[in-house]
Amino acid sequence: MTLAYGRAGKRRAGQRDDTAGLPPWLSLRRVPAAPFLPALTILAALLFGALPVLRLVLAALMPGGRFAPDLALEALSSRAAVNATLHTLDTALCSALGALVIGTVIALAIGVTDMRGKRPLAFGFVFSMMIAPQVAALAFLSLLAPQSSLLGALGLAPAPGTANPLLGRGGIVLVMALHHAPLVAMTLWSGLRSIPQSLIEAAQLEGAGPATITARIVLPVLRPQLIAAALLAFVAGIGNFGIPALLGMPVNYLTLPTLIYRRLSSFGPESLPEVAALAVLVGLVAALGIAAGLALSRRQGGRVEIDRPLEPYWRLGPARPAVSVALGLLLLLKLGLPLLALLCDALTPALGVPLSWQSLTFDKFAEVLLRQGVTIRALRNSFLFAAAAGVLLALGAIAFAYALERRLGRLRRAVELVTELPYALPGVVLAIACILLFLKPLPLIGVSLYGTPFIILFAYLARFLPLALKAPVAAMAQIEAHHEEAARLDGAGGWQMLRYIVAPILAPAAAVSALMVFLVAFNELTVSALLWSSGTETLGVVLFSLKEAGLAGEAAAIAISASAVILLAMLLLDRLGRRLPGHVLPWRV
Repeated sequence: MTLAYGRAGKRRAGQRDDTAGLPPWLSLRRVPAAPFLPALTILAALLFGALPVLRLVLAALMPGGRFAPDLALEALSSRAAVNATLHTLDTALCSALGALVIGTVIALAIGVTDMRGKRPLAFGFVFSMMIAPQVAALAFLSLLAPQSSLLGALGLAPAPGTANPLLGRGGIVLVMALHHAPLVAMTLWSGLRSIPQSLIEAAQLEGAGPATITARIVLPVLRPQLIAAALLAFVAGIGNFGIPALLGMPVNYLTLPTLIYRRLSSFGPESLPEVAALAVLVGLVAALGIAAGLALSRRQGGRVEIDRPLEPYWRLGPARPAVSVALGLLLLLKLGLPLLALLCDALTPALGVPLSWQSLTFDKFAEVLLRQGVTIRALRNSFLFAAAAGVLLALGAIAFAYALERRLGRLRRAVELVTELPYALPGVVLAIACILLFLKPLPLIGVSLYGTPFIILFAYLARFLPLALKAPVAAMAQIEAHHEEAARLDGAGGWQMLRYIVAPILAPAAAVSALMVFLVAFNELTVSALLWSSGTETLGVVLFSLKEAGLAGEAAAIAISASAVILLAMLLLDRLGRRLPGHVLPWRV
């Protein structure tokens, strides 16, 4: 459809009126198109992206307002910090390698074979990653605990007093590898979509079989994505707090995030200069992985024009059901059995009691959802924080996406990089930065946000802004400019055009963004573990506290309830995703 208006504003003969049915204000004289939108977009990027990171670096290098890097070096060279750094690098590297192997198998099985049940399996693997890390750790602990209700019901429970085999380094590596494997699979699914079908057909014409094509064509072509996926898993392991907290802290196996948590919870704000230096170290290690990924993406060269996207080329024949069953068993081991163990713990009156019809009780669910004030408050807080962040970011993402796609020009990449900083760096780094930023009263208003709900909301807005932008930016890139040009020629201002033309078109994508933000923020722990105060507890914080207090059954009930909310949100997202550009939702392969 072409532009329907000439300079005189008259419709050309034989062409459709693009502004038919628009509001009356479109007949007004032309108004400049949102002149302040680029400046507001840059300001928002600096506020949520650059300011927290800059404040953290200043606190580490200039404690008390004077340049004193020796204090930071002293904190980083302590025995506890060195050991925590080695533990962090060790667990992140080993779990990244494990995630790479498992994720590659999942990606290839779903992406290049004709196995059955691809969509449900992909949904299940992504759901297993969307579950909070602390829930995954608690689920695996419950599965292999000596007092496991599930193993007790099956007669497989270890002897009383037996140590849980998942406590310590090995358990952290295993659970993080399983938890981050879908992240690798999603990266490889994106890479598979960039392989032209003609390349596979040419190999088939030369007589190459599926195994040869995979080993000598697909995997070499995917080498950049494989390295990028491993780096993503490594960075995720560096910043992971929930899994090392539940599996490492009980045996004093500390990583940098858990060391920061222990120092801050033990010594309070007085330890801020030291934990700021540790947080900068975490950020630097993660930034090295991010920088390596960016350098790798630049070396990939230009885009490859593809005539047709890659289609499944590996016909499994009689092995087709077996492959589907094998992948289903992997999902059962990764997700089904641990969650079932949690459910059994939540449905029994006490740990160690085998689950049966006689012992079945919903008392723990009633306790945490109906009677305990702190858990009810945490459920309400998590819902409000996640929903508020989702709605605010979805509304802002419409204007942000329009500015990125239409108004910023060469500044777009710089703004995107600044915006992505809080999302790319570990959550513990952002939490320390927010404490430093809002500990003292703010200028002009003289009020401190520390200890209030607003510091958690700010952290969520900063951390999840890039996530909220994904769907609207993808949708905005597919919108032709003739709608906006027609409105401008008839006198619509920029804000009017955003409200009446751009916003309605981007509304479905913005709704998906709101749900995606809600999905990851609802039972988040890494950020809120350091920012909560009495009255602002979140589900992740309460779950961690219940586990530390020895109330594993109540913690299991909270974990199952939170996982059910995540599942419902993902199902709703899946329905809305049908109206979006392809591959916005990671499980829609």
